[in-house]
Amino acid sequence: MSDPVEAGDQGGAVEGVSAGAHGDPRPDPAAALSGSVLTDGAWHRLHPLTPVFRGGLVVVVVAGVLIANLRERLLAFVVPMFAPGPHPPADDPRDPVDYVFAHNLVFLVLLGAIVVALLLVGLFALSWRFHTFRVTAADVEVRRGVLFRSHRRAPLDRVQGVNLTRPLVARLVGMAKLEVMGAGLDSNVELSYLSTRSAEAVRRDILRLASGVRAETDAAGSGPHAGRLASARAAVGDGLTGLVFGAEPAPDRGESVVHVTPLRLIGAQVLSDDTVWWLIGSTAVIVAGALWFPPGLFLALPFILGYGGYAVRHVVRALRYAIVPTPHGVRVTYGVLTTVTETIPPGRVHAVAISQSVLWRGTGWWTVTVTRISGTRHGEQRAEAFARVMPVGTLDDAKRVVALLLPWLSAHELDTMTDAAHARAAGGFTTTPRRARLLRPLAWRRNGFALGSRVVTFRRGFLARSAALFPLGRAQGVELAQGPIDRAFGVARVRVVTVRGHVRTRLGAIDADAAASLAGDVAARAAAPDTVAAATEREESHA
Repeated sequence: MSDPVEAGDQGGAVEGVSAGAHGDPRPDPAAALSGSVLTDGAWHRLHPLTPVFRGGLVVVVVAGVLIANLRERLLAFVVPMFAPGPHPPADDPRDPVDYVFAHNLVFLVLLGAIVVALLLVGLFALSWRFHTFRVTAADVEVRRGVLFRSHRRAPLDRVQGVNLTRPLVARLVGMAKLEVMGAGLDSNVELSYLSTRSAEAVRRDILRLASGVRAETDAAGSGPHAGRLASARAAVGDGLTGLVFGAEPAPDRGESVVHVTPLRLIGAQVLSDDTVWWLIGSTAVIVAGALWFPPGLFLALPFILGYGGYAVRHVVRALRYAIVPTPHGVRVTYGVLTTVTETIPPGRVHAVAISQSVLWRGTGWWTVTVTRISGTRHGEQRAEAFARVMPVGTLDDAKRVVALLLPWLSAHELDTMTDAAHARAAGGFTTTPRRARLLRPLAWRRNGFALGSRVVTFRRGFLARSAALFPLGRAQGVELAQGPIDRAFGVARVRVVTVRGHVRTRLGAIDADAAASLAGDVAARAAAPDTVAAATEREESHA
């Protein structure tokens, strides 16, 4: 969660070096539990190039615009060196360049440019100096700002995940940014930027501390001077390596339990629901234009180009997908130009769903989506990308992914999920009663729930199928709703009360008595000590 307050004195040093006199250089004894110097409990500064990537790119854009507008003038100065005899540019009193030369203001303009450049460098240096972070045994904290200061804090016991993102330009100099996802609205804490090596170490230590595992301290290198010298050498070495050799190799991701080929990603996008709706919309625009307003056919062009760009981005983002079990959670990696490594700690998944669109029925493809607390500040599209932990795969692939996310599930519970997703009539499910089949004319046999000892499973859909699992240890209860039509058929709508996310929590057209029984059973089992406390312990032990 975030705690925006006015920060105190901003100390710090180069990335990996303690903050100095103004930033409490002494490590917190309770925090010196991890193997990285950056997580020793002291305040540290980010990568020295952080201001350039956070605000310096604006200066580059402005410079590019000026150069583009003065390209003819620049050619007039350069061409005479190689091709003498070009005609000089005509004097134009409205031209600022001619005005500067006509009034002998070249020196003053150059002096002003140098002053502006020095001011920018000074502002960047000041911004970097007052942007510090620290990782203790309890929190991840970030302080920033010169005039208007802020202090954000994310408690480790509420960390829902740690994402490591490597944008294309940052990868060229060996940099990455970390996003610690908290439990609450706008509660994420971002560390941008660190060297990729430091970001990996910090991410590993945050996950270790969040999962309750404490690393042994290195007695030989635990002194403050040894840590500062080692961190300084690592920061300088990483920076030079990135500048000289460019993008560093991707970190070791381990062996993925699911392998997705580019052809499968392309096929999944072509056969997706988005493509179906795009075809319907494009056809409607073209037919309407051809029949009533021929110039309106041009309106279909941006519609087509827009979806083409969206489809390409969707496929490129999912390339190099991998999902790997680690000692600190499940790690999901994807992306080519911008690579993202997301780690889901144990006990942070509140719901899992596997779904299959209409056109995927013939291919046997499924996708896996999760619900978890996320304090993201970004748009719905990025939130959906983080929620989808498997873009496309077979039913066996989906089963393996669900087993990673909920490792305490038994083989019987996993088989129940796959039967719910695939079979027409799976045993153990309470479905829509025959008297209410008019409410679900095609899917009434597939619309139902099954209550297990540790999980409740919903299944729905006839053309597009899905099955959702809700761990009872994460559920807050079951909510019942009944409208006039439901009362006429003796059915009700049920909703599992849990964290809001991309997994659908509602199920309609369920027998009213069965829905009431489900609500009572879920409330009793969710409150049981074994369900509430042991669920997280089982996940952590399996992780």
